[in-house]
Amino acid sequence: MNTPTPNPGRLAALGRSELTLLVRNRAALSVALLMPLLTVFVLRSTLDGQEGAAALGEATLTGGTGMVLLLVVYVNLVSAYTARREELVLKRLRTGEAADLEILAGTALPAGVLAACQITVLAVAGAAALGAPMPRNPALLALAVLAGTVLLAGAAALTASFTRTVESAGLTTLPLFLLTVLGSGLSVPVDSLPDTVASVCELLPVSGVMALVRAGWSGGVEAGELLGAALTTLAWIMITVFAVQRWFRWEPRR
Repeated sequence: MNTPTPNPGRLAALGRSELTLLVRNRAALSVALLMPLLTVFVLRSTLDGQEGAAALGEATLTGGTGMVLLLVVYVNLVSAYTARREELVLKRLRTGEAADLEILAGTALPAGVLAACQITVLAVAGAAALGAPMPRNPALLALAVLAGTVLLAGAAALTASFTRTVESAGLTTLPLFLLTVLGSGLSVPVDSLPDTVASVCELLPVSGVMALVRAGWSGGVEAGELLGAALTTLAWIMITVFAVQRWFRWEPRR
């Protein structure tokens, strides 16, 4: 990768241009805006076994936060990276002054901001509508969302490397999407799984992020559990960054 000195101005300009493209793409914008909100209602029905309205609302909002990160950041960015690569946008940007990290981060910036805004609305309006308490540790929740955004943006860049067309992004994003929804506690509480299965699920890419999200919403989590979740998240971010540096494709797939 080329590594000129990162420039906040260039990063903001890339983010603005990507936001313009996102607004013009009605299909991508609809997925980014509407799908996460619709999935909250689906999650509420799947988590209906939780005891008490507050517990149900909290579990729904925790899962909804993860779903926003998956759909708005991961799924949306795989399509964006693939489209920009096939249209030679990434190749043209790379011949200029922008660093590789600036190009990738600038493309991800609108999705990250949109996800943060949706999660904020979820925390305020969703908590009121579902009868759940506000996050007990907002700073930890914000940190978890930031870590999840970085991790899933990297995962999106990596997945895009193996995605031939925008149309095929629906298939290439499916493994991580299903693995996260089923194994990281979005729709099925991890502690309800058999011990061996739960131990494996705790090591999945997004499980650490979701553990931090749950701790941000509910609080009362032991320091050892928080440290384990943070280290798992950090490890996956480092693995993802290395993989993107090693395998990300800047040239169109032929």
